[in-house]
Amino acid sequence: MQGAPANDFSKSWTTLSTTPVTREKPYLYVDSSNKYHVFVPSLRTNSAGVTWPNTPGTDIPMRNFYVAHAGDSAATINSALSQGLNLFFTPGTYQLNAALNVTRPDTVVTGIGFPTLVPTAGNAVLTTSDVSGVNVSNLVVDAGTQNSAQLVRLGTGGTHVDHASDPQSIQDVFFRVGSSIQGKASTTLQVNADDTLVDHIWAWRADHGGAATGWNVNTGATGVEVNGDDVLATGLFVEHYQKYEVLWNGNRGRTIFFQNEMPYDVPDNASWQSPTGAGYAAYKVASGVTNHEIWGGGVYCFFNTNPSVHADRAFETPTASGIRAHSLVTVSLGDTGTISSVINGVGGAVPTPAGNTAPNRLGSYN
Repeated sequence: MQGAPANDFSKSWTTLSTTPVTREKPYLYVDSSNKYHVFVPSLRTNSAGVTWPNTPGTDIPMRNFYVAHAGDSAATINSALSQGLNLFFTPGTYQLNAALNVTRPDTVVTGIGFPTLVPTAGNAVLTTSDVSGVNVSNLVVDAGTQNSAQLVRLGTGGTHVDHASDPQSIQDVFFRVGSSIQGKASTTLQVNADDTLVDHIWAWRADHGGAATGWNVNTGATGVEVNGDDVLATGLFVEHYQKYEVLWNGNRGRTIFFQNEMPYDVPDNASWQSPTGAGYAAYKVASGVTNHEIWGGGVYCFFNTNPSVHADRAFETPTASGIRAHSLVTVSLGDTGTISSVINGVGGAVPTPAGNTAPNRLGSYN
């Protein structure tokens, strides 16, 4: 990062000189003839700094998009996608009784004004095939009242196709399980496609909003499930889910910045037991994974429903030599509830003896 202070985790500074893979999200612009276009920036590797105003990329005229409006059905939008069009959502709430199915490589799905997609029949709102270059951005997804197995699913489970030269990406997409709707979803975002870029995602099982929420009301087990290999997440915000909030099954995954609050509303530890002990780690790397790395991860608890609740660990990973973590922090907000260790029993507990919401830091693991 250009202009950033040197890495110093004693001051909570975590600095990387470059980002391994980036692709800025598409943006709308008007040309000199007052025609609308969408510009899709190119993929960059090991980069730092901005490219503006000479950003390389692909220009797509608006005639190559279907411009969706609230009230459009899933069938109407899928018909446009099947004709080879990209998809541009205008502001509004879209009630969808079936998933929007993206099957063409390099399809752009974006919007303006954060349009909101809501499933009405326990369906996903968006799925992609295991193809290269699909680019999804600028959306809000609200879970519906019927439970969805996933809200968004990228790629096909059980397949591994190399997309390193042209990965799928999901950027500035925000998920809510409970807000103005008493929504339910087992998994919010499932990433199956190898090499996917997950950039600035906020997956949130709501703890406040227009509709009543509760442990048995707005249910959601997992915020982000990664099954693809070589997936990179930059800016991963996942909060309040009831089991593993991030479950990473793919190999060679990387996360740069992870933020989490554990669920506030755990009734008691008897209701919240993982296979490895008290509570669920916020960030779980599956036992079969041999290579994974995370920089800058923070996990906070605020068990205000029952302050005696505790979690054994914030992060849980295998102990393989290829598993590495840098700059991890835990906090008990208001000293309300306990996280007993930072990662795999390593690192002290919060609340700390200092009290007063003092954080606990672990500079490196393995």
